[in-house]
Amino acid sequence: MLNVVHVTHEAVQKIGGIGTVLEGLITSSAYAEAVHRTVLLCPLFSTDGGVDSRLGPEGEVLYSSIDGRTNHALAEGFRHVQQKHHVEIVYGRRMLRDPLTGAIERPEVVLIDVSRAALEPVNVLKYRFYERYGIVSARYEGSWEYEQWLRLAEPGLAAVRVILGSGLGHPGCVVVAHEFMGLPTALAAKLHPEWNMRTVYHAHEVPTVRKIVEEHPGHDTMFYNVMSRAKASGKYLGDVFGDYSGYFRHALVEASRHLDVTLAVSDLVAEELRFLSPEMSSSNIRVAYNGIPAYENAGDEAAASKARLQEYARVLLGESPDYLFTHVTRMTPSKGLWRDLSVMQSIEAAFRKCGKTAVLFVLSTEIGGPRRREDILHMEKWWDWPVAHREGMPDLTGGEAVFYSGVQAFNARSRNCKVVYLNQFGFDRETCGERMPREMRFWDIRKGSDVEFGQSIYEPFGIAQLEALSFGSICVMSSACGCACFVRKVAGAEGTPNVIVADYTRHEARPDTIESYQRIGRQEREALDQRVGLEAAEEILRRLPTTREEKAGYVRRGYELAEQMSWDAVAREYILPAFRAITEAAHGRAGGAA
Repeated sequence: MLNVVHVTHEAVQKIGGIGTVLEGLITSSAYAEAVHRTVLLCPLFSTDGGVDSRLGPEGEVLYSSIDGRTNHALAEGFRHVQQKHHVEIVYGRRMLRDPLTGAIERPEVVLIDVSRAALEPVNVLKYRFYERYGIVSARYEGSWEYEQWLRLAEPGLAAVRVILGSGLGHPGCVVVAHEFMGLPTALAAKLHPEWNMRTVYHAHEVPTVRKIVEEHPGHDTMFYNVMSRAKASGKYLGDVFGDYSGYFRHALVEASRHLDVTLAVSDLVAEELRFLSPEMSSSNIRVAYNGIPAYENAGDEAAASKARLQEYARVLLGESPDYLFTHVTRMTPSKGLWRDLSVMQSIEAAFRKCGKTAVLFVLSTEIGGPRRREDILHMEKWWDWPVAHREGMPDLTGGEAVFYSGVQAFNARSRNCKVVYLNQFGFDRETCGERMPREMRFWDIRKGSDVEFGQSIYEPFGIAQLEALSFGSICVMSSACGCACFVRKVAGAEGTPNVIVADYTRHEARPDTIESYQRIGRQEREALDQRVGLEAAEEILRRLPTTREEKAGYVRRGYELAEQMSWDAVAREYILPAFRAITEAAHGRAGGAA
């Protein structure tokens, strides 16, 4: 069996996509059967709080040099690491629970406080990174983000060796670098072949590409057209977008080619990685999709959840809508939330003619945690939150205010469709106020949705776009979403009524050159957004179920698709075979050498 170390910033708290990946992967039965021990490795971001808070709710701290909890069998080994590297160590277990199946796993966690780390071994590692990988760390020393993850590498690996002990023998362990944050640790492991560690870069995105797409006014329309034409001409990212070596995330990702394998979460990410440079184009990159929840016999639950959402809409707006649309996401430019409003404008025009109604619930926030309950209750009482908002804390942040201005404009002009914007984590009465039904839980916004939006400008995979699939929701995504590749692979060339892929890159520049696409500006891109949004709206209107039998068909097909895209399927068919391939290849080399 395998021993797997996941290096990630979400080792304790689920913040975004990687936390969802860890939760789904580690609790899957296929992973649990194949992996003997799982260790989550991360810097300790804060020493605030008590010892029992360090590994999150239901976490168990077994050792903490910060708190004096040192009566543990591994204490001597940890103290050696602490003394050599001038770090503090927290070790224990956290609980991961699948929100639908209830499956529980308790992986080991090791957190390293690197704030006062000894600089001599760090500087030695920086020199070796330059010597072996060409990474010039001096260019990035102004970034604590770079510095702390590099400081984690050597003491983190040393702590892992203490934890696994004899587990570092046959078959060794697999070090998985989640995103750029984990790469210094994986690259450091490659410098020590005697440790018998195999190394994986789990590429959840390509930071350089995200930066280009978000910052260019042409967004995905520009980038993916440029990339396809550049590759046809034998050119790479640096040839058309310039030198990004000063961007430390780019430098680290470029160095990932030295690891044993890269797992790209979609065909798009694999293509983007190969576009970075000639060296990356020939590196060992395999596609390993993310998984999604698969929930059988969900029809009754979907109907009950929709009824709760309709009641919430009635309490907020005075009427119960025929259809519920949803978008659950982080508040970042890459999510393309303005596209939802564009599609809703076309649906509003159609619903005025036929008399149907809809409410779009958008659940998204910029802040890193839930707003306090007392603040929610105050806003609910005094300015009708979440129907109405005010700029400034505890309500709208800057980015949230920009989106809400679009919501206000839409609601002022619409009669049959309304948008309710909830800038709050969670979806229950405790986090969202007294007007929400007492029985409401977070998964109701998934289960009760008729349409889930996710028309991002940059989305390496997009688990959220498909989480409602098992419950018969029509999932609307852009062609920039990596999960669309997985849907095509599973559903076949004919597609499925349950998924609509809006292609916002379908544009013909004149002349058909790289330079023409690079010149796409905001006005040209917004005109295309309108045209494609109208097409997406027409597809939604054609597909919306009007009878229980039609809805049951969506539920049945949704589960059939989701089952083939579940975390069990992904672990079994993509991730575990990649782990086994690199460990077996290493054993083969060792046997040949013997």
